[in-house]
Amino acid sequence: MNTIFEILAVLSSKEKNDFKAYLRKRNQRSDTKNLELLRYIEAGITEDLDLKLYGKPSKAAFHALCKRLQDVLIDFVASKGFEQESSQELEILKLVLASRIFLEQKLYKIGFKTLNRAEIKAEQIDGYSILNEIYHTKIQYSHLNEDWVLVDLVGKYERNKSLSHQDFQLNMVYTSIKSAIKQHPVKPIHELVTQTFSEFQLKLNEDLTYKSLYQLMVITATSAKLQNDFYTVTPFMMEVFEVLQQKGEVPEKYRYYHLSMLYLMASTEFRNKRFKASSQLIDEMEKALEDSRKEYSPVFSNKMAVLRALNEVYTGNPFEAITILENTPETDLNKMLVLIMCLFQQNMFSEAYGYFKKMTRSDDWYEKKMGWTWVLKRNIIEILLLIELDKLDMVLNRLQRFRRKFTRKLKSIEENRVLTFMDLVKTYYENPQLVRTKAFEDRVEASFKRIGRVQEDIFVMSFYAWLRSKMEDRNLYDVTLDMVVV
Repeated sequence: MNTIFEILAVLSSKEKNDFKAYLRKRNQRSDTKNLELLRYIEAGITEDLDLKLYGKPSKAAFHALCKRLQDVLIDFVASKGFEQESSQELEILKLVLASRIFLEQKLYKIGFKTLNRAEIKAEQIDGYSILNEIYHTKIQYSHLNEDWVLVDLVGKYERNKSLSHQDFQLNMVYTSIKSAIKQHPVKPIHELVTQTFSEFQLKLNEDLTYKSLYQLMVITATSAKLQNDFYTVTPFMMEVFEVLQQKGEVPEKYRYYHLSMLYLMASTEFRNKRFKASSQLIDEMEKALEDSRKEYSPVFSNKMAVLRALNEVYTGNPFEAITILENTPETDLNKMLVLIMCLFQQNMFSEAYGYFKKMTRSDDWYEKKMGWTWVLKRNIIEILLLIELDKLDMVLNRLQRFRRKFTRKLKSIEENRVLTFMDLVKTYYENPQLVRTKAFEDRVEASFKRIGRVQEDIFVMSFYAWLRSKMEDRNLYDVTLDMVVV
């Protein structure tokens, strides 16, 4: 059943509704249990499902049902993907096939025209394998078309072959870097990229495709998030972004990659406390969205809103940030966590906890949907909220659960400061008077000053600001701004 959870987690609400309709159409019997099982899964109910479905213990029938639902779900995803991703390629392949039939039947004029049309469409989607077939056909019939110069066609074929090989190499590079990160989770990402590029004899320049630049930026940002170190990777991120800018005006077919890279750079600038630069990149995103097809707006509008709100928070406009977030759909989980943080910083603990209780899924579900670091932050903010709301009977339980769930992972990525922070939180919970002692202050300073305020991650600083506010008996938001502004 885990596979079903994982697949459902990546489907949009519309896709889930489409899948239900797909199930109803396939079901030939009225007593089929797959839709009922799906409803339980979506509601987060996982215990004793065989009893709920069949009215009695029936593990074998339940597992068979799960297997059938999983198979149909995979079939649905494959069908949707084929419709969305392969329609253009299929259309072009049909044109190539039609052109060959016309040429074999000596209908040269329509055959040449159809093949030229196929070539234009294939170039628009970087269809290297299809272009290879097109150039083969053009070379074969070039003696019958005076507009097709053999030398030019051979040159196009060779360039296409080179681009195809580069695309293959870059996919290998991307995979190699991802594998290296798994094997060496604390090794600086820019070193891994440099080493891998050297092994494949590639250079970071404008010859790289938009897709390749995007992949490099994604894997760099992902590594930075895992290592909680955006400062070190920023020069490499900027180098990749400069290569993007050197490529000039972005064609519409690469607009998604362009928008994604703008967002990643805006996020990186924010994490490094360069709020003006981050806001300027968001403005650039908005302009690019206006110039592009409307289909990209649902993908990026919520992300942009959350990031703009974060910039407002840390430049002294918390209520502007709250307004932005409250006008963003509650289905956006990043928005929910940031809104809770904003309300928490303004001492609006009951309101923050009200939003927190709306997130009713399990940690495992959220980890599959949002990632491990998001779940880590969610657990920390919950504990701090419970302390502020005097729900002390729940605090110890959450602290113990936190240790069990996160200790091994945090130690594996050498992020022991989180554990130290939670120890300090526990100390405050058990004896609030200790936070005013010199010994407690020394412990906080020792753990926080490891790499300095300039390089320190903004969210790490925000959590430590809570401890500092208790130590100094000052307003949390004021302390947060004092710590963040460098």
